[in-house]
Amino acid sequence: MFLALEERLRTAVAAHIKQRYNVDIPVVIELPRQQEFGELATPVSFALAKELKQAPRQIAMELVGKLTDIPGIASIELAGGGFLNVRLERGAYAQSLRAGESYAADRTPKKIIIEHTNINPNKAAHIGHLRNAVLGDTLVRMMRALGENVEAQNYIDNTGVQVADVVAAFHHLEKMTAAKVVELVDNPDVRFDYYCWDLYARISQHYQNEPDALAWRAETLHAIEADQGDLAEIGRIVAGAVVHCHMDTMYRLNVEYDLLPRESEILHMQFWSAAFEMLKERKAIYLEDKGKLKGCWVMPSDLFQETKQKDAEEEEESKFEESKVIVRSNGTVTYVGKDIAYTLWKFGLLEGRDFHYKQFRSYPSGRVAWYSVPDASDPQTPRFGKGDAVFNVIDTRQSYLQDVVKAGLQCLGFKKVAENFVHFSYEMVALTPRCCAELGIELSEEDRRRPYVEVSGRKGLGVKADDLLDMLIASALQEVSSRHEQLPYDERKKIATQIAVGALRYFMLRFTRTTVIAFDFQEALSFEGETGPYVQYATVRARNILRKFEATGESMPDFDAELTPAVLASQLENEDFWQLMLSASRLHWVVQRSINAAEPAQLARYAFQVAQTFNNFYHQHHILKEEDPERKVFLLWMTQFFLKELTAVLDVMGIEAPRVM
Repeated sequence: MFLALEERLRTAVAAHIKQRYNVDIPVVIELPRQQEFGELATPVSFALAKELKQAPRQIAMELVGKLTDIPGIASIELAGGGFLNVRLERGAYAQSLRAGESYAADRTPKKIIIEHTNINPNKAAHIGHLRNAVLGDTLVRMMRALGENVEAQNYIDNTGVQVADVVAAFHHLEKMTAAKVVELVDNPDVRFDYYCWDLYARISQHYQNEPDALAWRAETLHAIEADQGDLAEIGRIVAGAVVHCHMDTMYRLNVEYDLLPRESEILHMQFWSAAFEMLKERKAIYLEDKGKLKGCWVMPSDLFQETKQKDAEEEEESKFEESKVIVRSNGTVTYVGKDIAYTLWKFGLLEGRDFHYKQFRSYPSGRVAWYSVPDASDPQTPRFGKGDAVFNVIDTRQSYLQDVVKAGLQCLGFKKVAENFVHFSYEMVALTPRCCAELGIELSEEDRRRPYVEVSGRKGLGVKADDLLDMLIASALQEVSSRHEQLPYDERKKIATQIAVGALRYFMLRFTRTTVIAFDFQEALSFEGETGPYVQYATVRARNILRKFEATGESMPDFDAELTPAVLASQLENEDFWQLMLSASRLHWVVQRSINAAEPAQLARYAFQVAQTFNNFYHQHHILKEEDPERKVFLLWMTQFFLKELTAVLDVMGIEAPRVM
């Protein structure tokens, strides 16, 4: 409701300025610096003063006199040298909240494609992948909360270097055939993604000890891209099995997807061939005829912003290429080349070309995850791709390659499209030394003194996502059992899982994207401070108040009958009540600002502030002992309202509200 009123105010101000002055300027709406100045404010008079060559205060006085009869706005007042402070109609505002009016944008939804998670299907997911998935899934949820048509994609790089290394390890180190790998996948006593985790570390070490063995990688990459022979078959088995493991892991964190496009189909469906011809035709790339890049198709370096950091795969492939190489001299396509083709498809720019699709899995929510296949599509396939905007949730170390992809769009003449291509970057996740000790990771004396410790899957030093979640659940279960030992074990386990997932997701969101996260068990699971459990506990307190009221034998009031607009307006003359309700009713407004700032940490901060607000309300007002009947009804509704709003903000963050804690 708050966001709807802000948009209504902005539209009215802009329309009046256009009609009165024939000027189009952006109308900025802010929160006043002090709550006594009202609920909204705009400095538009200062911007307009530059256009009209008049004093801001003079313009503001004219606006105050003309901006009347805006539904939901009680008054607009002149302040200072030209600010306009806006006060809302309190009773009407509360009535809309009480009636459960939800935000609905007065516009046609955009098609937004958000690509996230994107774990190489060569081993178990680790803690760093969780930040990507949580950021991406929360961005999806925020966009959907504002009514956008969002398609969540999880790109599967099943033909890349990391998969090739594990395949080479199975073939050369383990001496396994494709049939033997299938037996391993089907063995219920083996966690296949964990097995591959150890195998990947082994072959990485083998390459260091035996550099000539790197020829295995090139051989395997060729076989996988050509889709021929036993190596290619092992590649399909490994990638397919590990993707299933990754999907299971992410679902534990309430992450769902719409589409899993596979890199193999970008090659087999000739996406790359079409993109390659476009790049050559428009001279976005050229064939190098000299130097160490002779025989490579290269994008000129002056077309994009170079950075010092390089993508992890690029580091792996340093023997093969410079990062601006699109096609290597041996004919294989680089990661960035395939990504350019994939991005063109996302925007609907590969005319006449599309994936074939089949269902991968159905979620209890009713959502279906589809994946790309080389053969005929399922006739029930929805329409994928053709996005108005694309967000790639990829860590900051790949900024260089994302710059190259954007440059590719610009070079092809799609400058407007390139503006809607967003690299939603983030920093890495590390561990506190205390967390390492709890995980049994041995540290040097020097590492114990560091603020955080970096992990490396390539070196086998890392934290598997499932192990981390299992430990969080075990710790939460101890606390839940100590408080509610009378509950059945399955229910205690469910509550502990909700707390653990809430703790993990909130921890991943509360830090700004440019901050390196040092994960710590005790900090994440704390019931005090800025944590997921703290916000969840506020919902439990609200539910307990309502439960205790019903336990007295009284029926819940008929809010429709008793909370008339006049009653609401009367109660909200109490400034504390008004500020409490107002602070808990800005979810969509905060979501919009979080998206504008590309910073989900703002949403996490809001959740914490609403929880704090409710806890203050809980301590200041003895709801069940309130003697004034009208006020008691209002306080009960306020409790119900807080519960609804806290549950809603948690849902946008992908966190469930437990029944008890």
